[in-house]
Amino acid sequence: MTATTTAPPQTETLDKAGLRRVLATLCLTEITSWGILYYAFPVLSVAISHQSGWSPSVIVAAFSISQLVAAVVGIPVGRLLDAGGPRTVMTAGSVLAVPALLVVAWSPNLPVFYAGWTLAGVAMGAVLYPPAFAALTRWYGADYVKALMILTLAAGLASTVFAPLAAALVERYDWRATYVVLAAILAAVTIPGHFLGLRGRWPDPPRHPGTSAVDHRDASRSRVFAALVIALSLAAFAAFAAVFNLVPLLIEQGFSPGLAALTLGLGGAGQVLGRIGYLPIAAHTGPRGRAVAIIAATAATTALLGVVDGVTALISVAIGAGLVRGVFTLVQATAITDRWGATHYGRLNGLMSAPIVIVMALAPWAGTALSSWTGSYARTYLVLGGIALLAAVFAAASVPRRTT
Repeated sequence: MTATTTAPPQTETLDKAGLRRVLATLCLTEITSWGILYYAFPVLSVAISHQSGWSPSVIVAAFSISQLVAAVVGIPVGRLLDAGGPRTVMTAGSVLAVPALLVVAWSPNLPVFYAGWTLAGVAMGAVLYPPAFAALTRWYGADYVKALMILTLAAGLASTVFAPLAAALVERYDWRATYVVLAAILAAVTIPGHFLGLRGRWPDPPRHPGTSAVDHRDASRSRVFAALVIALSLAAFAAFAAVFNLVPLLIEQGFSPGLAALTLGLGGAGQVLGRIGYLPIAAHTGPRGRAVAIIAATAATTALLGVVDGVTALISVAIGAGLVRGVFTLVQATAITDRWGATHYGRLNGLMSAPIVIVMALAPWAGTALSSWTGSYARTYLVLGGIALLAAVFAAASVPRRTT
């Protein structure tokens, strides 16, 4: 008798032209979605407060609610992505985003303003990074890391493009007209982009060697998954609290507001460079070592910002912190696939991303609160560095045993 073997099922995928179309589409729509739904708000919030009479804290709270809603929505969105792909979900999110922004723009009072941002949060849960990551992870198979790196590099331009545009529009018109214009841009770019650019057969999930392929319920209830979520949430909290409070820290250290803002921008440039360096890092490290090293580097650079003084030293550390944040984005994007493969990427990534998005929403306020509690921003950064160091400890327990 001749022994026979059964080869693992091959993943049906798009041809090279189709893959390029999907990647180009998501690069364009993520720049637009992040730029309009997220990065325009910090630029417009001052004008909203001045022209409406609403307090800045009340306005920021509405935006924070949108982030919390996006976190919750990401869980069912992940299930839908696993089942049928990104086209319907992301197109629906783009369609919903347009009236959401119009509600914000035309809101006569705070309850309507809050309702608009709540709808915008639902849209964000369907169009920002998690569904885009799921799409590329499934369609690109073994080449998913390179595709994710290209996407995050492109999306890093969102603030570069849309923050100045929002500033120019609000200076010429007002914040309400600005959001109407931005809603029109969002509709023109992302609705046809998602509907036409994400067409194609949704493939079977690829097999990733060295991962532990288990039922998604078992994975999500495991201690390893809990350790991963805690590690990434704590690290994201420290990183985002640090970046949102960098300008006040630098002003406290004697920087002019202009130089502090420039330093923040240089940290953003460092973030882009960090993403370019992810591929060689991934080639020489495993999931555990990579996560521990990058989160420990987050702890080190955050704490250093609270220790060093002098213009040159602070700018250098700020750029280094940006480099680390850039790599951390891709550590988060690949965390599920590195450990459990891509079979249930959408739902597992949705479950993992929800608490991360929540702490990101709370981080700016929490960083400011810590500065009041500790008495200075410098001490706050030492606390944030300690939080990130604790995250590195959890990261060491975030990899399942390899199965054969």
